[in-house]
Amino acid sequence: MIDPKIMPGKILYVDDDPALVRLVQKALGRSGFEIVHADNVATGLEILGQGDIDVIVLDHYLQTTTGTEFLKILRENGITVPVVYVTGSSEAKIAVDALKAGAADYVIKTVGEEFMPLLESAVAQAIATAELRRDRERADMEILRGKERAEVLLAEVNHRVGNSLALVAALIRLQISSIDNEEVKHALTEAQARITAIGGMHRSLYSSDDVRQVEMDKYLASLTSELRSSLEHADRKLVISLDVQDIRLSSDQAVSVGMVVTELVTNAYKYAYPGTNDGEIRISFLRSGDDKAVLAVEDDGVGLKQGDQPKGTGLGTRIVKAMAASLGTKIDYTARDKGTRAEMAVNAAG
Repeated sequence: MIDPKIMPGKILYVDDDPALVRLVQKALGRSGFEIVHADNVATGLEILGQGDIDVIVLDHYLQTTTGTEFLKILRENGITVPVVYVTGSSEAKIAVDALKAGAADYVIKTVGEEFMPLLESAVAQAIATAELRRDRERADMEILRGKERAEVLLAEVNHRVGNSLALVAALIRLQISSIDNEEVKHALTEAQARITAIGGMHRSLYSSDDVRQVEMDKYLASLTSELRSSLEHADRKLVISLDVQDIRLSSDQAVSVGMVVTELVTNAYKYAYPGTNDGEIRISFLRSGDDKAVLAVEDDGVGLKQGDQPKGTGLGTRIVKAMAASLGTKIDYTARDKGTRAEMAVNAAG
C-alpha cells in the first residue's frame, strides 16, 4: 500500500483494455486515487490538455501505436507529467526503451495478485518523485530570485558609494582651489586622486553586467581620465597612453591595482620629467599565461639611479608596497636606457 503521508492523486490510464482499467479503478480507488481512462493517444492528449493529472499509467500495446510512441509525443509537446509504463511482456528491451524515452517507472502486467500493489506503489512513488522535483525547482527559482535581488542591491550600494566618493573628491578639489600653499595643494591633490581610484572601482561595478567583477579595461580607462583631470594644470599636460586587455578582477583586487596605478602615475608625473612640460606615461595591463596578468607603468624620464630614495614623503611608495602585498605580489622597478618601468604580476585566473 501507499505511504499514508503521500496525498493520492489523479491518474490518466491510457490502455485499450477497458476491463483492466475498471479493475484498476476499483483497486486504486480504495486508496483515494481518481482514475481517468483514455483508450487512445488523441483522447489521452485531450485529457492532459485539461490539466490536473498527477501521473500517467501507460500501456505498451495500444490500438494503433505503442506506448513508446506516446512517450515521444509527450516529450515533443513538453509534457512532463510522470509516466508509469505497463507492459504484459517480460522482454527487458521494452522496459529499457520506455525508461530511455522518459518513463519514470515500469510495471510488468500479470494475471496474479501482485500487479495491483506493484502498480499502486509505482504510481505513488512517481507522484512523490515529481513533487520533490517541483519542490527543488521552486527552491532553485527562489535562490535565483534571491541572487538577482542581492545583485541589484549590491549594484545600488556601489552606485551610492561611488557617488559619495565622487562628492568627497569634488569637495577636496574645491578646497585645493582656495589654498595658496603649494605643498598642501599637492598633498590634497594626491588624496583626491586616491579617493577617485576607489570611487572609480565602485562606479565600474554598478555599471558592469557582473557586480562581482570589475572590467579592468573600462576601469583603468576611466581612472586615467580622472587622474588627468585632477593632476594636470594649465602649464603642464599629463600624457597617458593605455594598453589594457579584457581582464576581470574582484573588487578587492581592482581597487589595489587602481591604487598602484594612481601612485605610480602621480609619481611619474611629478618626478620623471623635471624642467619640461613634455613626457608620456604608459600603462599596460596584459595577460601573461592563463592565470596571470602583468601591470606595467613606464616613462621616458630621468630614470632611477642605484641607491635612490623615494622622493617626497614616501607615502606613495608605502601605499604601492602595501597594495602589492595585498595582491600577494610585489613591485619590480627596472631602469631603462631612458626612463623607468615599474611592473607587478597579478593573479587573474577569473
